[in-house]
Amino acid sequence: MLKLTFLGTSAGVPTKQRNVTALAVECLNPYSSGTNQQQNKKSRPWVLIDCGEGTQQQLLHTKLSLHQLTAICITHVHGDHCYGLPGLLASAAMSGRTAPLMLLAPKAIEALLEAITLTTELYFPFAINFMAIEDLLPEPDSKNKGQVTIGLDNQHQLVIDIHPLSHRVASYGFGLTQAISRRTLNTNKLTVDGIPASALWGKLQQGNDVMTEDGRKLRSVDYVDNESQCTKVVVAGDNDTPECLSAAVVDADLLVHEATYTNDVLNKIQAKKPDFDPMHSSAQLVGRFAQSIGLKNLILTHFSARYQGFDDRNSSTPNMGHIRLDADSVYQGNLWLAADFDQYMVNGAAELADGKENSRVQYLGAARDERK
Repeated sequence: MLKLTFLGTSAGVPTKQRNVTALAVECLNPYSSGTNQQQNKKSRPWVLIDCGEGTQQQLLHTKLSLHQLTAICITHVHGDHCYGLPGLLASAAMSGRTAPLMLLAPKAIEALLEAITLTTELYFPFAINFMAIEDLLPEPDSKNKGQVTIGLDNQHQLVIDIHPLSHRVASYGFGLTQAISRRTLNTNKLTVDGIPASALWGKLQQGNDVMTEDGRKLRSVDYVDNESQCTKVVVAGDNDTPECLSAAVVDADLLVHEATYTNDVLNKIQAKKPDFDPMHSSAQLVGRFAQSIGLKNLILTHFSARYQGFDDRNSSTPNMGHIRLDADSVYQGNLWLAADFDQYMVNGAAELADGKENSRVQYLGAARDERK
């Protein structure tokens, strides 16, 4: 299960209602003791996708802790996606963090941090394991893909795939696939077979074959049921060609993609400045792509500051209603327009109740209501 918290949903510059881009993704293990709402914070690692200026301030309105932050992924070098990174890392240091932190980003981000560290005498008491996206991408003709695997525990892992996009600078999308496995011991069968509770039970559950005192060989496979759960979310950086993600969204439960403009506004901008293409997507472009591949769940974000937060498609003032109408004109799946602090639960293993395809994605409300 992946829990998404939008920390910033504005494009380019912040507004009074929206900060610039950042998205937190918590990796929840439903097999842990208690419900995921009661799960201990230390067992809820999370990943940050992009870190626009002010992201650390946004985090103060949530229950997320920098001590449980496992990795930061930066989609590209534009400031509204990375200017908040040095400050957030500095705050993590001042809060006493000592655990290593993975940073997956374009090479230029490493140079940025090195310059700031040198000029401001910034000290990190934890290791930053920097992984340059350019070094992870395969050769153009290779069938392999850039990929990083994060082991959260021995039965819980997160795989991050990297997908090149189309923008004014090199930009990337990340496919986050959470895989959870659990071995359940069939105690009833053991009891029926006359195997009393003992240390042998634990060894069987761990996958080991054992020998009883009376010489019987017990195979783990005969007494252990293996359960697994897989959840996949694709988060795109800035991108004017949604089709770049055709391979990435295969089997995805959800796509999160920018929709900076409506299609009409995008066309006007391109016509007014033919020598300068902003290379962003409209809501209609993304909706048409999602519809063409049969994607059931779509969240749009990264909205131009010209669009007000209210939702009224009949208003003459640019607003979220116009963005929604633009996407609705071509897309028939489940659509959400992200706002700052919105939270969503994505459960790839959710059984579809009453045929409702959106049972895999659930809107939870606003994290800002959870102030400490």
